[in-house]
Amino acid sequence: MAGARLICVPDALYKKCEPIATKTLTAASLTLWSLIRYRAPMAALGGLSLSWSDLADLIRLRNQTGSLLLLFPTLWALVLAGDGHPPLSLTAIFVAGVFVMRSAGVTVNDLWDRDLDRRVQRTRERPLASGRMQPRAAAAVFLALIGIATSLVFLLNPFTITLAPVALLLAVLYPLAKRVLPLPQAILGMAFGWGAIMAWSAVRNEIGWPAVGLFVATIFWAIGYDTIYALQDQEDDQRVGVHSAALFFGPWLWLSVGSALSATVALLGLVGLATGLAWPFYMTLLLTGVLFAWQVRRIRHPVAPAQAFALFKQHVWAGALILAGFWSGVLLR
Repeated sequence: MAGARLICVPDALYKKCEPIATKTLTAASLTLWSLIRYRAPMAALGGLSLSWSDLADLIRLRNQTGSLLLLFPTLWALVLAGDGHPPLSLTAIFVAGVFVMRSAGVTVNDLWDRDLDRRVQRTRERPLASGRMQPRAAAAVFLALIGIATSLVFLLNPFTITLAPVALLLAVLYPLAKRVLPLPQAILGMAFGWGAIMAWSAVRNEIGWPAVGLFVATIFWAIGYDTIYALQDQEDDQRVGVHSAALFFGPWLWLSVGSALSATVALLGLVGLATGLAWPFYMTLLLTGVLFAWQVRRIRHPVAPAQAFALFKQHVWAGALILAGFWSGVLLR
């Protein structure tokens, strides 16, 4: 075709390459291609333009490991409080709430840390750190997410509604904790464990001792796995002046992680005894303990950032294994 050049697009989109006149390429095809590439502009939020790609990167849409680690303690509590039959409506509310609150948490984290993230190799390409997104736009996203979370909370009983502000406070304080506390992972654990408190109260309209046990166990669990996660950034964290458990524990890191994960297993075992769980729970807890012990042995020696991240992601399987143990232990008791 005269005056035209060959424009190739993925086979999954058009199945073949077709000669298209550059000047006559339609706006519709450009829009579709932009959407496929996650680059189409979204509707403005408060007059601030956003793109799907930047929003996806801001809320870590392509990496939901954090959402799952936040979800599992909540599901543990729902299963225990619901005697193995958690209400479907409550389960749906909490699953949606976990995704929304985790998205809000990483958004406010990036707002707090945007200047620091520019100085860290792993985080310098995040939307706020790289300048692809304005802070005001991220703040608008955060407020929109909190609005969604609030609407979900008001579907719960009044007692659980009164507990919800604590979850927001912990989510906002965690990024600040990295600047002032030597062990900020403890605040992260509180934020992740508070879902268990709320889930228990949503089912039983009270805070029972098993829920408190799950809350404390989650704190120790988060200290363990997030210390492993922090191994990726030890040099950068030290250079930019933020605190992390990996720096705080120093040469005793492997022993400290081992102690935190051992406390997790012990506390979960006490919860199992207090609720009269059957033997399958203890089998899964034993397997979880074996995984934790293997990880502790692994980090006794230096690990590369990619290896640290892989070890961190294995805790999703640990959370799922514990959930299976709680469920089977309740149903067979």
